[in-house]
Amino acid sequence: MLRGVTAPRSRSGLPLTTCFLLVFQRECFQISSTPSSPSSSSAAAPHAAPCFVEDIFAALREGVGDSGELTNNSLVLFGFCSQSAHSSASVSLDLANKKSSLEVLHPAAVHISEEEEQGTITLTFDLPRPPSLMTNPVLLLAFESPLGGGDLEVAFTSQFLQPNTQAVCISGDTQYVLLTGKSSEGSVNDRWQITAQTKLPHMKQNLKSILIGEKSGSNISMSPLLLFSGGTGTDTRCASGSPPASLQTSFLCEMKRFLGAVLPQEHFASPPLPLDSLQSLPPLSLGLSSSETLLAVMINSTAPTVFGFTSWGSVLPVCHGELALSGALLQELRQRLDQTLVQMTEIIREEEVSPGAKESLGRLKELSALQKKEHATGGSQFRAFLLLKALQTVAQTYDAQRKLRATRADPSSSVRGGVCGLKALTVSLTKLLVGPSSANINNCHGSCAFPLTNGNNHAILLNSHIESGNADERSPCCVPVAYEALEVVDWNADGTFISIKPDAVARECGCR
Repeated sequence: MLRGVTAPRSRSGLPLTTCFLLVFQRECFQISSTPSSPSSSSAAAPHAAPCFVEDIFAALREGVGDSGELTNNSLVLFGFCSQSAHSSASVSLDLANKKSSLEVLHPAAVHISEEEEQGTITLTFDLPRPPSLMTNPVLLLAFESPLGGGDLEVAFTSQFLQPNTQAVCISGDTQYVLLTGKSSEGSVNDRWQITAQTKLPHMKQNLKSILIGEKSGSNISMSPLLLFSGGTGTDTRCASGSPPASLQTSFLCEMKRFLGAVLPQEHFASPPLPLDSLQSLPPLSLGLSSSETLLAVMINSTAPTVFGFTSWGSVLPVCHGELALSGALLQELRQRLDQTLVQMTEIIREEEVSPGAKESLGRLKELSALQKKEHATGGSQFRAFLLLKALQTVAQTYDAQRKLRATRADPSSSVRGGVCGLKALTVSLTKLLVGPSSANINNCHGSCAFPLTNGNNHAILLNSHIESGNADERSPCCVPVAYEALEVVDWNADGTFISIKPDAVARECGCR
């Protein structure tokens, strides 16, 4: 159990505290040690993975049960030793609800030292100087993946913690650690130091394995985040008049989570295909200058859509993304989106999808809600358009699966009888995507014996020629004869663009 004096309270009754959430990834620092002397290492803090901050807040939201308290699973996930009244649990609930009022800064460097004789590991974070208007800093620190090595109780100690020493219970399912800190008074110290020590001496090696690797020379990486509460809630990183970066980025990261939760998970033996290796029509800008014709075609298109970033680092936070739809086209977007949302609700209810898909869809609806009296331009139009395209792609995926199941169950089906026909084929796409990370491009299989399936005159004449005894010619083959494009919505430093990859998805088969 976490013990100590109660953290100071805000007007809302929640603790007014600083939090530390440690994030560990497996590639960065070179650690060396000797038995008789402390070892140390330092490095610039690495860039966090895409949507890293958003995923932390998603975990906080999902960890709250119907009663408004953390569930037992979330207690393990966040390393809480018990369902106590300690301020850490209260802070986690508070953070889950006030993301929009927080600013995020990344420490410039992290220093690690190990004291062999004392059995402690010290983590020192060089913090950038926060803006003068930001108060009540929150330093959040989390594990990149669930931890192994058995159960472990760790004591974290620092003058910046409130109380100064706090216990964390780490198990194989622990992915985050929350340590409450002291509320800032005036300027924030730009170097924070925390020591970690096991309460059982023989578990020291387990602690070292978790924090700095099992042996000298092992690689490890941390991505601590400094959050500021009590700020203005404004985002100064985007140009005046642009949608808030936090809102646009939250939407894209939520869509990434939704697509990962709702789409069937495939396992591929072949490496992912880079999208830029495909032939493409000239990219078209998606924004205020987009033509009504283009947008109308895409709203009514059945072509699958994938969403990607040329480079996450150069794009996040996303500062662009607005549309200026006419009243008629806005109404058409609204109707199409409503219809697709009903269809998506049925898919989530009837298909085996991740439990988080329903909640994620609800959040996407909130982030892209179109008001009845929508302004002439707006980021909500942009987000609603992207949500429609994503949901259309999901609906099409499950529609194809249902047709395939129906075909397999129909004894009179020509495809089941080995005759030339369309079959599903899913390929892996490059991982630098919001999603989906795969695409169903279909393929054609089956025989082309007489009577030919969807054969043209050349195939009919060729087949007749071969059946007349001329076996030295190739027989008609079952191949795609009609295609659909793959639409790619891509973000880069210059804006948002639509790339059409023609003839990417087989839609009809024939003997040729």
